[in-house]
Amino acid sequence: MSYKDGMAAVNLEMPGRVPRTEYSLGYHQPLIETVSGVKLTDKSTDEERTNAYKALMKAWNFDLNWNVRVSSDALGKYVTYMGHAVYAADGSDFRPIGKPAFEDEDAVLAFDAIEMLGPRNHNELVKMFDDNYDDVCNYYPDAVNMTGIYVTCISAMIELFGWELLLTAAGISPDGFGRVVERYTDWVEQYFNALADCKAPVVMIHDDIVWTEGAFITPEWYRQYVFPAYKKLFAPLHDAKKKILFTSDGNFTEFIDDIAGCGISGFCLEPLTDMKYIAEKYGKTHSFIGNADTRILLRGTKEDIYNEVKRCMDIGKSCPGFIMAVGNHIPANTPLDSCLYYNEYYEKMSKR
Repeated sequence: MSYKDGMAAVNLEMPGRVPRTEYSLGYHQPLIETVSGVKLTDKSTDEERTNAYKALMKAWNFDLNWNVRVSSDALGKYVTYMGHAVYAADGSDFRPIGKPAFEDEDAVLAFDAIEMLGPRNHNELVKMFDDNYDDVCNYYPDAVNMTGIYVTCISAMIELFGWELLLTAAGISPDGFGRVVERYTDWVEQYFNALADCKAPVVMIHDDIVWTEGAFITPEWYRQYVFPAYKKLFAPLHDAKKKILFTSDGNFTEFIDDIAGCGISGFCLEPLTDMKYIAEKYGKTHSFIGNADTRILLRGTKEDIYNEVKRCMDIGKSCPGFIMAVGNHIPANTPLDSCLYYNEYYEKMSKR
């Protein structure tokens, strides 16, 4: 049973098979058609497309369904849209770079989230999270579902200011930018208080705190401003006995211990982060999700894919909370055969 195995992993109860999840497979129409047996055309209805994707999720044993509710929509007009590269097969998701929401680094350093974004009604926020959780449970009840927040801290800074102004402001005045983070933390805390009061037992906390090579501000700055913010924001979630899953893109290996110290229940990671370190140090106390390299599915041979699945299983299989996934997505241009090889090897190796 998919939900049973997924929840067992989240609760560190060692299910009889390694559970799994995947991301963004809804874009991969050839895979959906092959697995579901449903031919999709331009005339296919939304319901037909949805049902075909659900059939893929069921056939591939999605034991956990990654989901957040609060994203840049919470930031109102103060969003610097940095554009969107092509991900969908038809290129329909491409968006050009937009105008910055802030004039210069002085405006960034003066940003006061409480003053400029304003208060939210607690009961309305709780209902928003509850409704989102109900929606995803109704969409696919056979998995561990969740609600959560995307713009926890650093991801919010990226959404608000864009990379150029963020790095300029942080470089000119690290402490001044730290105070921007502190003010934002005071504002976003109201969402975490509501998340604590919502019905979802598992919550996803997303924050892209690094990039491919690791920290983009000094590690000391993160330890002075970011991780204290996490401890403050996560406190009501701890009090409410929520399972806290944490996601960051990029390579956050240098911060694994810091993140664990903030009281999370599980890590969700890309291939860049050292999953072996997590397994060896936290494999009996934390769940973790990952971290097959999507580039190997995209360009590798059948043998390469086998070796990558084996690598992940060799690291995680002895850990009760290990959940298999390709990090961070399986894009629509991944060869169909490679997707099928990956699933075949996962199924063969998943049984404990």
